Amino acid sequence: MTANFPEHPTDHHPAPPPGCPAHGGASENLYRLHDPEVQAELVAVYEKLRAEYGPVAPVLVQGDLPAWLVLGHRENLEVLRTPSVFSRDSRHWRDMAEGHVPADHPLAPVTTWQPLCVFVDGEEHRRLRGAVTDSLGRFESRGIRRHVTRFTGELIDEFAGSGTADLVSQFAAEIPLRVMTQLFGMPEEHGPGLTAAVQDALKGTETAAASNTYITQTLQQLVDRKRAHPGHDFPSKLIEHPAGLSDDEIREHMRLILTAANETTVNLIANTLCMVLTDPRFRAHLTGGHMTLPDALEQVMWDEPPLMTLLGRWATSDTRLGEQTIRKGEMLLLGLRAANVDPAIRPDLTAPVHGNRSHLAFSGGPHECPGRHIGRAIADTAVDTLLTRLPDLRLAVPETELEWSSSLMYRQLVALPVQFTPPRR
Repeated sequence: MTANFPEHPTDHHPAPPPGCPAHGGASENLYRLHDPEVQAELVAVYEKLRAEYGPVAPVLVQGDLPAWLVLGHRENLEVLRTPSVFSRDSRHWRDMAEGHVPADHPLAPVTTWQPLCVFVDGEEHRRLRGAVTDSLGRFESRGIRRHVTRFTGELIDEFAGSGTADLVSQFAAEIPLRVMTQLFGMPEEHGPGLTAAVQDALKGTETAAASNTYITQTLQQLVDRKRAHPGHDFPSKLIEHPAGLSDDEIREHMRLILTAANETTVNLIANTLCMVLTDPRFRAHLTGGHMTLPDALEQVMWDEPPLMTLLGRWATSDTRLGEQTIRKGEMLLLGLRAANVDPAIRPDLTAPVHGNRSHLAFSGGPHECPGRHIGRAIADTAVDTLLTRLPDLRLAVPETELEWSSSLMYRQLVALPVQFTPPRR
């Protein structure tokens, strides 16, 4: 598939400031990754950029701000593993320091510095990250699977009698947040409200600000309650951790885990089910026992990872990457999906990669996703339970009619309509 774009996709737009990745004003040759037409064909655009520039390509993001898109697997790993050169601290971003990223900029919510483990490096990162990983590590996969099995069964019961369902809105989109509210030790009746608020806040609707306020208040009440009555749950483990996190740090890391776990795990479940329903060879290997479900998840994370592009890293000094000169203060975008299909490591994309976990679906280096074992457990159990309950699951529409929603960070299935034989009660 080839992107159908003009040779100079950014004609008639102002040139970026001097010294940026546009190389002296050649912005007419750069792709705007925020343009709807580009985002609709982002997979093809990334391959076109790889063919033109190699493993690191100059691009523009919202506001015509320059950035470097890292496409190579080796180059992505180099960025992820050397935070001393490619920092997660957005205060290094020259464009932000110079006032080119106002508070209402579309990237401000995900790039404005906060005292969270994802925005710091070094000793402070080890303190905050250590508290998060240690606390999440206290939950065994077996206990997580118990919650998933319960909620999956309840969701299937709601639509099983009809013989039809949308496995995105009625299944994948509901499971992760329900499970996380249990790991947070929330009262049962609070789960649906918090789930709805997180989904609303992530969509950026007119009520997103109110939903965000509700999330903050709910999480703060939970922290207060767990300080008084600790239990076997994530906030209690954060509170008792020797790192000594403040209430604000605990609350905001809970928000971080809640939102990060939701979007990526929803996509992982939906993408796995989509591959099962659209790839006969994949489904045959799975049902015939030639491939385990954990192996199937790894294949999906190679071919259709839940996060397409990761923002961002910022150069702490002038350096070289993929034969490009990166200047101090410039932003880098990590093309995780592009790295997973890099011809340098996967010359044959049809060859199975069972048992190979060197994909970048969970990022890598010191900032690798701390909840990856939870995401795997949720997706694995949800898909397994669904296929066991509804073994003749099949698409209700031709594969060509499936729609995808694309943004810089995510490529998501809009819906996955299916049919099946209603099970006997």
